[in-house]
Amino acid sequence: MYPMRRGFFAALMSTAVALSGALAHLLALPNKIGLERDAYFTVQGIYRGWDLFGYVLAIQLVSIIAVIVLARHDRQVRLLAIAALVSLVATQAVFWTFTYPANVATNNWTAVPDDWETLRRNWEYSHATGAVFQLVAMATLVMAALMRRSSALT
Repeated sequence: MYPMRRGFFAALMSTAVALSGALAHLLALPNKIGLERDAYFTVQGIYRGWDLFGYVLAIQLVSIIAVIVLARHDRQVRLLAIAALVSLVATQAVFWTFTYPANVATNNWTAVPDDWETLRRNWEYSHATGAVFQLVAMATLVMAALMRRSSALT
């Protein structure tokens, strides 16, 4: 398989897997945001082990960078791949600014601090924002793959 095809395969697959988790959070938000405290903390237990998505995000990062490097002679593809990378970075900025602090403050939703409702809002809406950014990353990668010149198959 050609290097560009391998790069796109890894970038698209890892982004699809990352997007699946992000969309799961987004679609669950309306059902979770109004739960009473005890019910919310119980439901949050379903996310134990989701930190393994970090490996997928690492693959996503490396493969998108690979596509950018491999597309150095195809400006349209490179710019779209850069847009995907910017979306991934934005997703991470939101996560580390809002989601992670909520996880720390609640000991991964096993301890109930006084400001748990604010932390819940931050956690839920930061995941929703991350889902939008992951969707943009996927869309730009798909567009880049579709716009590749036939000479860019190497």
